[in-house]
Amino acid sequence: MSERFLMPSRRDVLLLSGLGLLLASCSTVGVLTAVDGAEDETAAAVPLVNKVRAERGLSPLKAKSAARSAAQEQAVRMAKAEQMKHLIGRGDDFKSRMKRRDVPLPAAENIASGQASVEEAVEAWVVSPRHLTNMLGSYDGVGVAMARSSASRTYWAMVLSA
Repeated sequence: MSERFLMPSRRDVLLLSGLGLLLASCSTVGVLTAVDGAEDETAAAVPLVNKVRAERGLSPLKAKSAARSAAQEQAVRMAKAEQMKHLIGRGDDFKSRMKRRDVPLPAAENIASGQASVEEAVEAWVVSPRHLTNMLGSYDGVGVAMARSSASRTYWAMVLSA
């Protein structure tokens, strides 16, 4: 008795390939995880930022998981590059980063480097007119994170979102 091996047809290969692509594209939308190497400083930052907003009669911000995740990503990116920049590398753009982390637009980002604590980072943003404008904007969500470079320099990111 001889064994017979069947060769898959081109159609079978295409169907299986399509199924594989479909399964590979499945994701857990809405489930955001912490970014390795980042410290979530949102809980400590929210009261500091809301105090500044309250002094100006503005509504408080709330911690938002998407903004937290985007801030963590940016802090880690800066720490790895050892550069305090919004845009790192070719083709980087803010809107795509926010979309990737499901941050609702409009959104804004504050960055800082070298501060030893969340209090120092928030104060640096308060005394900077452009960063303060972001913190006083028409946002209701916020996330703040810090990451350290291999040289132990701190990099801070704040993401404000609708």
